Amino acid sequence: QGQLVESGGDLVQPGGSLRLSCEHPDWALDFYAIAWFRQAPGKEREGVSCISFRTDGTWYAESVKGRFAISRDNSKNTVFLQMNDLKPEDTAVYYCAAVLDEPYVNKGPDPKHIFGSWGQGTQVTVSS
Repeated sequence: QGQLVESGGDLVQPGGSLRLSCEHPDWALDFYAIAWFRQAPGKEREGVSCISFRTDGTWYAESVKGRFAISRDNSKNTVFLQMNDLKPEDTAVYYCAAVLDEPYVNKGPDPKHIFGSWGQGTQVTVSS
């Protein structure tokens, strides 16, 4: 099973924007979703956003609603996370992973229930 590869993290000032990319293998992803997670120093890994390959349904954590947008480009086997109006509390290592679309697109992805293993992640630092 192929690995997902995250990229796009950087140092950005508060209020700035970044777009993260998650390249995934060319799976048959009918019942899967791609989820973004993040882990800040000293904190548990948490779900940020999720997109279903079957329905295009999405889920966002309350803390990022209205600021982050998840999308996918099937031709590039890539899922994007557009992050706008970044805040210092968004600082974390961001990871993507495959999860089942049901129930996680409805209730939020669980980092304990992903397919495969974690990648290296991409560091996002929001600081002036």
